[in-house]
Amino acid sequence: MNTETGVGGLETTGVPEFSGDMFGSSGSELDAAASVLSKEEGKDSLLYYQTYRVKQGDMIGIIADEYGVTQDTIISVNGIRQSRLLQVGQYLKIPSMPGILYTVKADGETSETIAEKYEVSADKCAKVNSLKKDAPLDAGLTLFVPDAQLDWVTRQEINGDLFIRPIKSRYWLSSYYGWRESPFTGQRSFHTGIDMACPLGTSVYAALAGQVSSTGYNETYGNYIIVSHHSGYKTLYGHLSAILVVRGQNVDTTTRIGRVGNTGLSTGPHLHFTVFKSGKTVNPLGLLK
Repeated sequence: MNTETGVGGLETTGVPEFSGDMFGSSGSELDAAASVLSKEEGKDSLLYYQTYRVKQGDMIGIIADEYGVTQDTIISVNGIRQSRLLQVGQYLKIPSMPGILYTVKADGETSETIAEKYEVSADKCAKVNSLKKDAPLDAGLTLFVPDAQLDWVTRQEINGDLFIRPIKSRYWLSSYYGWRESPFTGQRSFHTGIDMACPLGTSVYAALAGQVSSTGYNETYGNYIIVSHHSGYKTLYGHLSAILVVRGQNVDTTTRIGRVGNTGLSTGPHLHFTVFKSGKTVNPLGLLK
């Protein structure tokens, strides 16, 4: 298996964690999660799941409205990482009420403390999960928290509204994220980012506010910059003709950090753009505005 070379302390060897199923959880895992949820009778406590098959043109918001739940509900229950990458034919589990799944972080949490965290009804949370409000729970247990919502950062990253495009002028995608035939070896290899082809010297901007954690030269990426962001994200900008920032510098989406080049292993002027989440590459196209 051929992959690109690690750079700046980030490993790109091996198939990235999210390179396969965009939805994170397999059907069996979702079934297991659903099995811990209550199916009590009663208007407020009746929790059951329906299965929906994604059709051409579907969006999570439309599906959610049809079933009377929220986008957060469908995202959480199905472990969706990038909502823009819904696949036709993909099966989704739809619960009978709005809410999200929550995995107990530490022994001793209760349905009441979890409900307080999300500012929802503790009585309803306990009832749906067939629990007493003050009963201590074991770490790793999955609950359904009725009416709860995802936090802002999680929603933004999943909906692809967290990052801006690092090239603000016209460009074209010359290579996508995923498996491809290497233009250098002819062998099948995993491309860990996207290539944004544009004229030499085009301005490159930080895709999200953060701090420059590394700059340098690499045989694969040529002149590169790595920026660290919140929530475990890092972005890499490769093949630059010029680096305009220094390590430790704070940047935002208005900061011009470099210029497009043709350094390293490159077939022409372009920006190689990689997004890392907790050290693993993810598809940038699901995250960019």
